[in-house]
Amino acid sequence: MSANPQWDVRRALRVARLFQLLCGAREAAVTPFLTLYLRQLGLAAPWVGLLMGTKHLIAAFWAPFCAFLARSYRNRRALLMGSLLGSGAASLLMALVPPRDRAPGDRACNRSRGAAPAVLPPEVALTGTSAPARPASRSPARAPSLPAESSAGTGDASGFRTGPRESVREPVSHPPRHLVGSAEGARTTPEVLQPITPALKNTPWEGAFKGVSTAHPLLAGGSALGSPANLSAAKGNSGDLDFSWEGLRWTFILSLGFMVLWELLAAPLQQVADDSLFEYLDFVDATDRYRNLWFWRLLGTSAGVCGIAALVEQLDCFLMTSGPPGVVHFYGYSLVSSLALLVSIAFPVPKCRQREPSYRAVKALSLIEGDPRLILLASTVFVIGAITSTVQNFLFWHMKDHGSSELVMGFSVALGLLGEILLHPFKTTLLRKLSRAGTVGLGLGCLSGQLLYYSFLWSWWSVLPVQILSAVSNGALWWAVGASIEDLATPRTERPLRAVFEGHFYGGGASLGSFVGGFVVRHFSLAALYQASCVVLLLWLILFLSIWPRLPQERQINYSKLLTMEASDTSDSEQGMEPDWLVKAMREDLSNWKG
Repeated sequence: MSANPQWDVRRALRVARLFQLLCGAREAAVTPFLTLYLRQLGLAAPWVGLLMGTKHLIAAFWAPFCAFLARSYRNRRALLMGSLLGSGAASLLMALVPPRDRAPGDRACNRSRGAAPAVLPPEVALTGTSAPARPASRSPARAPSLPAESSAGTGDASGFRTGPRESVREPVSHPPRHLVGSAEGARTTPEVLQPITPALKNTPWEGAFKGVSTAHPLLAGGSALGSPANLSAAKGNSGDLDFSWEGLRWTFILSLGFMVLWELLAAPLQQVADDSLFEYLDFVDATDRYRNLWFWRLLGTSAGVCGIAALVEQLDCFLMTSGPPGVVHFYGYSLVSSLALLVSIAFPVPKCRQREPSYRAVKALSLIEGDPRLILLASTVFVIGAITSTVQNFLFWHMKDHGSSELVMGFSVALGLLGEILLHPFKTTLLRKLSRAGTVGLGLGCLSGQLLYYSFLWSWWSVLPVQILSAVSNGALWWAVGASIEDLATPRTERPLRAVFEGHFYGGGASLGSFVGGFVVRHFSLAALYQASCVVLLLWLILFLSIWPRLPQERQINYSKLLTMEASDTSDSEQGMEPDWLVKAMREDLSNWKG
């Protein structure tokens, strides 16, 4: 190692920007759409919640541990490259998980190409006459056997086809979900096929151990699709149900194993890269430039989430064979990981490592324990993580039920990120006018408004207008949390304290929210989940705003006190001396902080 290493800051920043851009696109290729893919595999909401909760839990505690072990130059470089290479390969294993429905791919391709079949799939042996859609009843399990009769004829505008009159009897316990939802409706309109409408939120979800149908609700002009339950009912044999449970069990076990391996390899990347770059810039007193790199990551995420969604629309049917739609996401993730791997060869990792104190997370936790304001702030971040996980896990389910394509879903994510970028120039003004606590309250209020709005979605495009609030509910909220952490932290504990908040508390809350949210969706509905989350968040907002002003508001002013003492010792005889500039700045900042 050279005694006088050369520090090329401009080159290091160019490489870091490109790396952040690629990492943002890499995460956007899979992470927003992962729960939608798991649903297409046939997993019910509780299973998906368990998988996502496990993923968040690993990320919350495994990443800091790996960053602690990889302090040396060689270990950090090797960990960066190994994480990119290993996670890119491990993501492809998810494409090998067998879906519960053996052949969902052809139906998805037919839908995406605009060639929906005029008749229902073979597993749905029921045909009928088109009728206006009606909301399904909340108790379809009590419906008697439903005969369906029609005469040979032609298709109609809704995509159903009238065929020869036949009578097919379905078992009482497994009525098709697209048929008339009540016994009264079955008696009065025996020839009606009911596609699922936005009133799906009133339909009870299938049990966790029975899975859910991989068929999605109808788009405009689409045709109803059969579910595994319909196939089992048509066969009328209990052995088929056992086989379905066996397939569901292996689908969940393989998904869990592959996801754990994938997350163990991918989780350390971001924290190790951030630590390396910060230490590199800290050697030349250029850490102020480190603060501007978040822009490139958001830009990469926005481009990646829209780009991969557009690719899925075009290439999904050509790349998949018997698997579920969505394998393009994993291919895109691996491709971008390979590009980031090439960039990581030149990523700035300091050769002269600073001797930092060990166990920084432990020291940050001890600092939180002794400050009631940090305890309240940490609790707020935990609640934010739990509530936000419900949006990340199930919002795309809700949009899919209303006919949204993946391109619309990707655009909704990009819209929120671009709004955050556009709001950033007003960050200082916002924090000064509203104070830290006021901005946190504004962010929580906007997030609760979004949740309430999500529970009343009525169309595939209706989610787009409210996404602009993400600039406040995500961007401004975290700006206020970060500014509060800097105000309350002791010297050289700002970054460890922020890492604990974003890793342990937010990740732990997201894990708990995923576990609970899946079971709430099973027993109630997605709309009920968002309404309950809105109520919880409003109650926490009231609690936060009522407690925060009553807490002691002392701030860390040790350096200004020392400067004041030095000034008084060296210039006691001087009259009319102006107060120290740092003391002035601290007093002005304190008045702005208190609002």
